Amino acid sequence: MEGQEFLESARRIVEETEAISTRFKSRTRGESGRLTIGVHASLSAGNLRATLIDHRKRFPEVDTQLVDGSSDRLSCDLLSSAIDIAFMIAGDRRREERALPVWNERLVAAIPDQHPLSSRDIIHVEDLDHEPLLLPMRGPGPEFLKMLSSKIDSSTCRLVRQDVSLDRLLTLVGAGWGILVALEGATGVTYSGVTFREVHDGDGAIRFNFSAYWREANPNPSLRFFLAMLRERYPDLSRDPTE
Repeated sequence: MEGQEFLESARRIVEETEAISTRFKSRTRGESGRLTIGVHASLSAGNLRATLIDHRKRFPEVDTQLVDGSSDRLSCDLLSSAIDIAFMIAGDRRREERALPVWNERLVAAIPDQHPLSSRDIIHVEDLDHEPLLLPMRGPGPEFLKMLSSKIDSSTCRLVRQDVSLDRLLTLVGAGWGILVALEGATGVTYSGVTFREVHDGDGAIRFNFSAYWREANPNPSLRFFLAMLRERYPDLSRDPTE
């Protein structure tokens, strides 16, 4: 009887050891573990959503966490290793960061259905002058403000800053509070009383370029495999192929 118990105990130890070894190897290969991704744009549609879906299909065992924030906050989170990678509107890169250009998104305006601009196929950025503009304080709000300031008279622009999430801002649009500028990734969900229209300037559709940012010193295996997937989907044509 004691021999039987000894054999069962030994078998459990072997099985537990093999399970631990399997988990370790899986984590080392980036097939499991955790990946924390910073975002500051909507993912109801577009390339960011497609990228996350693709990663989920390839690495279903990776515990993926998303963090919202402005570009400044996400850059700080990268430096403190609170997040592994961030998708942000391309800008000045900090010395500790690496960057990969990925995609661009068109600027859209979310307009109350009853507003005269909603009947147009497109609107021009000058049409937003004198309109009450809902400006998010989160996400890409600072980049929107910089763009608007360069294209329309900031002294006549009626900015209504709101420190709430995108879905609440779109609800305010539907309630007639004003017009919201957003990125095309926000158009994947229908909101009552809201019409989306592209925003153009003299050169056509206004676009914002996005890059993925990360720290080269980050040892997370899941990040390495995520970056390999990104480079497959969005090859960096500016990079020297000999590097």
